[in-house]
Amino acid sequence: MAWNEPGGNNKDPWGGGNRKNDGPPDLDELFRKIQQKLGGLFGGGSPGTGTGNFPWMLIIVLGALIYAGLGIYQVNANEAAVVLRLGKYHTTESAGLHWNPPLIDSVTKVNMTEVRTERTTGQMLTEDANIVEVVLTVQWQVGDAESYVLRVRDPVKSLQEATDSALRHVVGSLTLNGVISQNRTQVSTDTQQRLQEYLDLYQTGILIDVVNLTEAQAPREVQDAFDDVTKAREDEVRLQNEAQAYANQVIPVARGQAQRMIEEAEGYKARVVESARGEAVRFEKLLAEYERAPEVTRERLYLDALQEVMSGTSKVMVDVEGGNNIMYLPLDKLAQESATPAAQRQGTSPVVVEEVYQRVVERLRNDAANSRRSQTVR
Repeated sequence: MAWNEPGGNNKDPWGGGNRKNDGPPDLDELFRKIQQKLGGLFGGGSPGTGTGNFPWMLIIVLGALIYAGLGIYQVNANEAAVVLRLGKYHTTESAGLHWNPPLIDSVTKVNMTEVRTERTTGQMLTEDANIVEVVLTVQWQVGDAESYVLRVRDPVKSLQEATDSALRHVVGSLTLNGVISQNRTQVSTDTQQRLQEYLDLYQTGILIDVVNLTEAQAPREVQDAFDDVTKAREDEVRLQNEAQAYANQVIPVARGQAQRMIEEAEGYKARVVESARGEAVRFEKLLAEYERAPEVTRERLYLDALQEVMSGTSKVMVDVEGGNNIMYLPLDKLAQESATPAAQRQGTSPVVVEEVYQRVVERLRNDAANSRRSQTVR
């Protein structure tokens, strides 16, 4: 039967069975009961007296709970916690819920995934004794939490000084034109490699992600003169490209013409050689014919030679049958005399030539007929 059921022994669980049931339990009496029980538990005196070491024990318990609660901490997924025990490195905690005794252990959390950026700028001396203004940005993150927290007092300051040293070393090994235009990628790559070597040597725990050469130019005091030099170099490159393009266009044509001339010469050589061989064979055959019939062959050769010589002239030599004289017919002169003024302006037409030809033939026939008559009369 429950203590508060009707008809039962209504004993108050708080020890107030003799109290009238006209209200809630007295809080002072409740705390006094708890004090007495705790005092008896820890041997602090008789329960009835209500005195002893209860306040001190309560303080100790509460202090222990607070101490235990202060030692609990959370490490996020992108963090690592470096734990020092009595000032000496103890361990590195990963992500999760952890506990370490306060005042004995100290915990330092480090963000391992955050990408940080540092910027370096300054005037530096190049290999060819020129001054160049350089702006460099470095993106980095923590690679080793223990080294980042314990090995170096100020890792970021060390990074800045190492970056400046590495950049000056790389720029000092290149020319001004190389830093500004030709070897910008090489400057970034070499600086990153040398900077990482420095940071590993110092045990900073820093890992370099990217190094970018954002700006590289001559000092402002000589910027105008440098722009003129840059323009002249660009013109030089442009003219060289144009000359190369012209050479690429002309040289193949010249080579083709040379090859064509060589082939024509080879063809001419072959033609002359074959013609000479043919003439030699022809001469041998003529020689055989000449040995069989010298007179006929000699006359035939004479006529062929005369025809070959006279075929390119406009003059006609006519040997009249039965006569001793050879008639000379200047056809070109006759054509000019018979041409009309209009024909002279326009040139000798085929009609005029035909007319002159008919007249010449008619005259030749008349002369031949007269010659036969005179022979008949004799």
